[in-house]
Amino acid sequence: MKQLAIISGKGGSGKTTLTAAFASLAKNAVIADCDVDAADMHLILKPEIQDEDDYLGLEVASIDPELCTGCGKCREVCRFGAISADITINQYSCEGCAVCTVACPENAVSMKPRISGQVFSSKTRFGPFAHAKLGIGEEASGKLVSAARERAIKLAEQYTKDLIIIDGPPGIGCPVIAAITGTDLVLAVSEPTVSGIHDLKRVIELAKHFRIPAAVCINKCDINEENSLKIEEFCAKAGVAVLGRLPYDDITTRAMMREETVIEYAAREGSRSNENSPCPENSPDHEEAVKGRDFVSEVRKIWKGLEELLSEVSVK
Repeated sequence: MKQLAIISGKGGSGKTTLTAAFASLAKNAVIADCDVDAADMHLILKPEIQDEDDYLGLEVASIDPELCTGCGKCREVCRFGAISADITINQYSCEGCAVCTVACPENAVSMKPRISGQVFSSKTRFGPFAHAKLGIGEEASGKLVSAARERAIKLAEQYTKDLIIIDGPPGIGCPVIAAITGTDLVLAVSEPTVSGIHDLKRVIELAKHFRIPAAVCINKCDINEENSLKIEEFCAKAGVAVLGRLPYDDITTRAMMREETVIEYAAREGSRSNENSPCPENSPDHEEAVKGRDFVSEVRKIWKGLEELLSEVSVK
């Protein structure tokens, strides 16, 4: 089995839109939403949850009221203000340092695991789907990403799938590292903005650090052609293939409003327009339809490029 991760240096670059489109184009894949801090792939895939498990994150302090004498030693040493005057623990303030367990003369304080999120196994119209949700204010999202990936691998083995498509989190931190480590290929989605170029360079550097082959897709390429050319120049120097240039198009919004991938939306709209009378060539509807077809055609081209790159990678 091979693993493809779609990532970017910043949020809102189009990762989920592309990943969902690839899910509808792939023939034998498991989809994994590893953007656990802001998971939204389910909005398009509409999964039917088959299995749900709690994710236990950082341990937090717990006070046994039968052993506690109310001396306040634990409150004195807590640097995070997590223990109130009546000697109760605020679990959202506790950082799990465990110093209170050492300070307590009655051994009334212990560390206990806290439910920090959930991991799901689901089925969708495109196949098995592994996803996770981090609780509000929770940390250790990198570990939850790893748990989601482990779930995806189990699903791939269970249903004999040969590819896992990962919708990764943005940035270059722990969650991203957890999402790409051990994958066979990374697709970095970038935008032609100053921050987009800066973040793309850091993402490519991260992939090279872990010796993972990388490719690039430029989204909204026509909002700044000069910066799109700069991205292509950088990729050429870095030896990274640019698989496609996606124009700015609201087909992504229209598809999302219908809870469809851009591939599904374009196919349905094309079928509907064929049934009705064609739009005049100079009409806004005709121009919109042409732009949408061009967008989807470019997505298909990017997917074909990814398949070719993955075929060159030996199975781990």
